[in-house]
Amino acid sequence: MVGRHAAGRRRAALATLGTLVLTGIPTAAAAAPPPAPGPLPSAPRSLGADRPSPQVLRAMERDLRLTRAQAATRLVNEEEAGTRAGRLRNSLGKHFAGAWVSGKTSAELTVATTRQEDVAAIRAQGAKAVVVRTPLSALEGIKAKLDAAAARVKTGNAPVWYVDVPGNRVVVEATTQSAAAAFIDAAGVEDLGVTVRLSANRPRLMGNLVGGDAYYINNSARCSIGFSITKSRQQGFVSAGHCGKPGDRTTGYNKADQGTFQASTFPGRDMSWVAVNDGWTATAGVKGEGGRTSQVAGSVQALVGASVCRSGSTSGWHCGTVQQYNASVDYAQGTVNGLTRTTVCSEPGDSGGPFVSGAQAQGVTSGGSGDCTAGGTTFYQPVNPILSTFGLALKTASVQTGPPAPQGTATATAWSVGHVYEVGATVIHAGVRYQCLQTHQAQGAWSPADTPALWQRM
Repeated sequence: MVGRHAAGRRRAALATLGTLVLTGIPTAAAAAPPPAPGPLPSAPRSLGADRPSPQVLRAMERDLRLTRAQAATRLVNEEEAGTRAGRLRNSLGKHFAGAWVSGKTSAELTVATTRQEDVAAIRAQGAKAVVVRTPLSALEGIKAKLDAAAARVKTGNAPVWYVDVPGNRVVVEATTQSAAAAFIDAAGVEDLGVTVRLSANRPRLMGNLVGGDAYYINNSARCSIGFSITKSRQQGFVSAGHCGKPGDRTTGYNKADQGTFQASTFPGRDMSWVAVNDGWTATAGVKGEGGRTSQVAGSVQALVGASVCRSGSTSGWHCGTVQQYNASVDYAQGTVNGLTRTTVCSEPGDSGGPFVSGAQAQGVTSGGSGDCTAGGTTFYQPVNPILSTFGLALKTASVQTGPPAPQGTATATAWSVGHVYEVGATVIHAGVRYQCLQTHQAQGAWSPADTPALWQRM
């Protein structure tokens, strides 16, 4: 077993993360409801950002040093900014160089482009325009070369690399300049402007059915439940891949028999899912402070700079912000790609626990450095790739239907509940073509015609 697990004693290389306990919610309807009369809902209203739980607001107040009003305003601003950023990303095409929010209440949306001619269009959407040299696609290409090199050679003391969108660069974090130079040279990107950042921190795994509750693997290691899911009629939860292997047995926070790992990927990615027995019921709940739960409404991916909160069975409920997407981390047990880097703290036993932004599921805790006394950095495995890879449907408080549809190609197909759509994907719904504005798993209540926060009519 690898990871930051609690197994009755602390292990130098292992650390556990929190669990998610499941409870019942009503059976989902079979189809999306008919559109209501009147104007379509705003992005915050349709995605639940205007109805945050008290647990989310209190943690944001404490960890981000906000007032209650500022925390509530920030969540609304972030959801609304995600829709505008999606429209601009689709319209700018290959010239798009990233988007992020900033300010105490995320009031400012910045969108980067490689063309001066795009500035007026960006400003017309109420965003700040920045003209940079390198498009996001090129930065991601450099990052992919580093990923490929990590599969061939040891990265040594260069454990983290990622695309820094606001900085318009690729960054390699290393303990020494020579280690970074050797890794960059092995990837063949030494002439592509990769930035080296020296850091003494080396991330380690954070391992442990309401999100954030503890569960135990083979009566030994402890991790945290991420989010409740269903697969056809089978209920279960997602967690970190380093928490267990297929066939490993789990018991709940109360040590009652719980379930079995069905699939697990680690290293490479850090994802898994557990099928539970009839003694456990999937819910949309994520455990907050004081044992109170917040309800998950979907899995819309937040922007860089957006607020995120994490629940874990060791350290509880803490918040911070998204720093970078698609980060790679070379743990002692192997390299994991596609992680999200955050300013949220975590501790041993929190692995696998849920990250949320407002009411939207973001991912499950993978690993990090530091602790919740001095502060630190935590990486999470995004939830949408887990759902699409394993064919799972996220359990939400909104109306759901049926099992997820198979993941298809980027060509326009009929919109389908349960499918994970990336920004730019096109679908046909009621004979009309739409383009996706924000990455998410489709929910029954989020048809393209009724959810302009996620879909733009073409």
